[in-house]
Amino acid sequence: MIYIGNHLSTTKGYEAMGKKESALGGTTFAFFTRNPRGGSKKEASSEDLQALKNYLDDHGFGPLVAHAPYTMNLCSDRPSVREFAARVFREDLAGMERLPGHYFNFHPGSHVGQGVEKGIDLIADVLNESLKPDQKTTVLLETMAGKGTEVGKTFGELREILDRVRPELRPVLGVCFDTCHVWDGGYDIVSDLDGVLQKFDDEIGLDRLYAVHLNDSKNPLGARKDRHEKLGLGCIGAEALRRVVTHPALQGKPFILETPNEDEGYRDEIARVKRAMLPKDGGGEETCQNLKK
Repeated sequence: MIYIGNHLSTTKGYEAMGKKESALGGTTFAFFTRNPRGGSKKEASSEDLQALKNYLDDHGFGPLVAHAPYTMNLCSDRPSVREFAARVFREDLAGMERLPGHYFNFHPGSHVGQGVEKGIDLIADVLNESLKPDQKTTVLLETMAGKGTEVGKTFGELREILDRVRPELRPVLGVCFDTCHVWDGGYDIVSDLDGVLQKFDDEIGLDRLYAVHLNDSKNPLGARKDRHEKLGLGCIGAEALRRVVTHPALQGKPFILETPNEDEGYRDEIARVKRAMLPKDGGGEETCQNLKK
């Protein structure tokens, strides 16, 4: 059994997100901790947060997977951008502590020509300055597709970040495994899912894999482009995604859909995932060849 849901807007409040996800059939959801393109942060009321906590408990939800804004680049080559990113990270992590027991996921960042090693050092510096060993929020580094100068395109790069964080802080750190990103990054989850997860275990540890972004991809293996597709309509394909959803190593975790859908599309995908019966003839190699034309 997994928890399944999608991204929701905070516009109508936090309890409203829980109720909307239930209406879509989901048992978890994601939300941006502020506008995904950055900007100021609107704090939720204590009453609304408590109402959401009660709702999640009463309706059997799993952990939520909040997402930092895309503009939060902890390893930018510009000091002003890094300072802004570090402030956003600390503010949004503090906000998540008001909803304890959930996950705060972020893109590690882009080194913008400084080199991967420098990028890893800068990311780890912010984590060492911002995390607390007694915090109730688990911070997740997301696996990346490797476009441009992204850090985190390999499991080894993520492991390097984890290793440079002080030992007493590592228990509050983990990884979010994005199916589109790892595929676009060159990990063949279609032909060798077991092998990819074994590699993850060898380099990071499956005990650090806390959440999954469940997406198909518009791109062939190793394209490093990061373009999500609806489940079963892309190069990964429905059968491979069904194996992800039902894999024993991934049970009990929150799965978040980031597919290009409206509410009805998410309702359909959530139902299909809950049944673990994604159409076996959807997507895959033939679809991928057509997408490239």
